[in-house]
Amino acid sequence: MHHPENDPSYLGLTVNKGVAQPPSINPYLNLRRKRQRKEYSVQEFVEGILSGNIALLSQAVTLVESSLPEHQEMAQAIIEQALPYSGNSIRVGITGVPGAGKSTSIDAFGMHLIGKGHKLAVLAIDPSSERTKGSILGDKTRMEKLSVEKNAFIRPSPSAGSLGGVARKTRETIVLCEAAGFDYIFVETVGVGQSETAVHSMVDFFLLIQLAGTGDELQGIKRGIMEMADGIVINKADGDNLEKARMAQTQLRNALHLFPLPESGWSPEVLTYSGYYALGIDQVWDMIHRYVSFVKENGYFDIRRNKQSKFWMYETINERLRNDFYKNAEIEKLMPQLEEDVLSARKSSFMAAKEALERYYSTR
Repeated sequence: MHHPENDPSYLGLTVNKGVAQPPSINPYLNLRRKRQRKEYSVQEFVEGILSGNIALLSQAVTLVESSLPEHQEMAQAIIEQALPYSGNSIRVGITGVPGAGKSTSIDAFGMHLIGKGHKLAVLAIDPSSERTKGSILGDKTRMEKLSVEKNAFIRPSPSAGSLGGVARKTRETIVLCEAAGFDYIFVETVGVGQSETAVHSMVDFFLLIQLAGTGDELQGIKRGIMEMADGIVINKADGDNLEKARMAQTQLRNALHLFPLPESGWSPEVLTYSGYYALGIDQVWDMIHRYVSFVKENGYFDIRRNKQSKFWMYETINERLRNDFYKNAEIEKLMPQLEEDVLSARKSSFMAAKEALERYYSTR
């Protein structure tokens, strides 16, 4: 195209041709899509985990959490081979009401352990929404120091509507983390509720984090949770809240005297500390180590772990039977009709259940 501006009479004035526009589609996009993650054998996974390869450990945990049959088969093979190298950690369950500062405390506790040369794995059961089935999985954002530590492994697991399922998978993940050389395992629960029983059945020490200055300190904690606790710590014991924390400490100590002595023979202690300012962390860990020494000496440590292994054997059987029942083709067709019969009062809930079970057994 002719530009009059380029006429010799307009010396010194030039119009450039411009820059060619880049394509709207990334030319390297297809190359990226073709690049697939390398598939590892069971033996390669095990060797990688035993050598402390975090990338392979993460992929193995993903296989454990997967519901695909081929992934589950591979995960179980990895766990079987890793099992002889597990069991050498101290497993600590951490629970407390929402807002008690569990993640901040884990950050402080974890940095304390790493500072002493230990390796820590944090497994957090994250609640999934009943409506959307999604979960936040935001624990790493609340554990700022631990999340950048090479000797820390943080793995949140969505409960996805099946607390028993995710708890079993967390139990299996503990085996893999121990085989990878992590000598301390933290299992964080979502708050006071059903998950506490599941977590209690997979840890050596169960720590309850409590808050002071929130009204009646005993009101928000169920007796069952307090009876499960091997130790209770009152967080945010700093500044103006220090006196309230000490008062709550006295109240909780008095309450614990009303409970029978646990099977372990250990009397749960109540301590105060500040996770934010990292005050009193040493005393908390002194308590945990005293407990572990105490129960190893009287034999309860091994008794508890053996009971837990038996418990998870039965839990796995129950979950497998439940899944087999609901995935049965005959049952999938029958259940909508039975639901309609129950809702319209044509059948009782018990008769409908009996009919469903009879149909299931007849297909075996």
